[in-house]
Amino acid sequence: MGLSSLLFELHIPGFSDLLVLAAPLWIAVAAGVLVGWVWRPKWAYLTSGDVKLQLSDSPNFFSFTFNPLNLQLPTSVLKTSSPDPPSLSPQPQAEKEKSGFVTEDDFRHLWKLVEVKDGGPAWIQMMDRSTPTFSYQAWRRDPENGPPQYRSRTLFEDATPEMVRDFFWDDEFRSKWDDMLLYSSTLEHCKDTGTMVVQWVRKFPFFCSDREYIIGRRIWDAGRVFYCITKGVQYPSVPRQNKPRRVDLYYSSWCIRAVESKRGDGEMTSCEVLLFHHEDMGIPWELAKLGVRQGMWGAVKKIEPGLRAYLRAKAEGAGLSPSARMAHINTQVSAEKFMNERDSIAEVAAEKPTGKAIPKLLVVGGAIALACTLDKGLLTKAVIFGVARRFARMGKRM
Repeated sequence: MGLSSLLFELHIPGFSDLLVLAAPLWIAVAAGVLVGWVWRPKWAYLTSGDVKLQLSDSPNFFSFTFNPLNLQLPTSVLKTSSPDPPSLSPQPQAEKEKSGFVTEDDFRHLWKLVEVKDGGPAWIQMMDRSTPTFSYQAWRRDPENGPPQYRSRTLFEDATPEMVRDFFWDDEFRSKWDDMLLYSSTLEHCKDTGTMVVQWVRKFPFFCSDREYIIGRRIWDAGRVFYCITKGVQYPSVPRQNKPRRVDLYYSSWCIRAVESKRGDGEMTSCEVLLFHHEDMGIPWELAKLGVRQGMWGAVKKIEPGLRAYLRAKAEGAGLSPSARMAHINTQVSAEKFMNERDSIAEVAAEKPTGKAIPKLLVVGGAIALACTLDKGLLTKAVIFGVARRFARMGKRM
């Protein structure tokens, strides 16, 4: 069998006449496939990378790569507010790097958490406590991979979203009410986006060493609904030390907005804070859950007196600290429009065929045309399609 069968198929009566008639067609198809595969354009393998257009030494050739997920939003949807008008000059590379610590993808993730659209496990309630001017609820969930995640809802009476935003961003004042914060420093900041990189050292119980955090943070403003994102970032300029131990996996973000007072008078004089938090402190997760459960209320109830002291200080004319001033530089965004824009971009990206399918399609199509012009012998067609598949795989690897 094998080669002898193939030769038998090629010598059946009438094949030479059919070959003469079909030769121009299948030679043209085979030549077209070969030329198209060898000289395929570079954009046919377009799969990833940022939008770049780079001319080569010759003005007739260029390379183009594109990633739709890295597209910037239209200026009508997304813009940055600042006390000073933004410069029209190109943004320096250093400023671009600073703004890249916290991106629109982080805002999108927080929005999904707030709207309960992130697709994660269900939340299990842990606590529900309140005072006349303050109420607190907390939930926990345990993902398959990663530390426990916490969600809380805090309601402050007679407070505006802007004041609560400044309060949580003010590292200088935080040390007056958060006794776990031993040290804080601003490593760098971006005056265009409000992005900051800060260093914290926090005190832990006696059986643990203190922990160091390098945190990137930024605020989005969706019409007085503030999405405040803080997360651990890589920052090689600050080398690691044995003590305090650095926490790499850290996420703590808030949605701050005005809500109706629980007094029932219909006034929007209360402020709601939805917090989402998780971190890997380097201790067993079950032990961490026990510590959180035992110490949660003791830590939380210190926040409300700290906020009232902050409001009194501002009412008496105290100025803004440097970190609180950065809280006023927000990225203005329409949350719903932002999500619609990103969803439409993602759909287009999913529907767009990849370039790697082009050579394979040409090869298989040519094989079909060639097989149909030859005799109906199954072995002949099998050999043709086998060679075509091998040829297509070669093109895919290149």
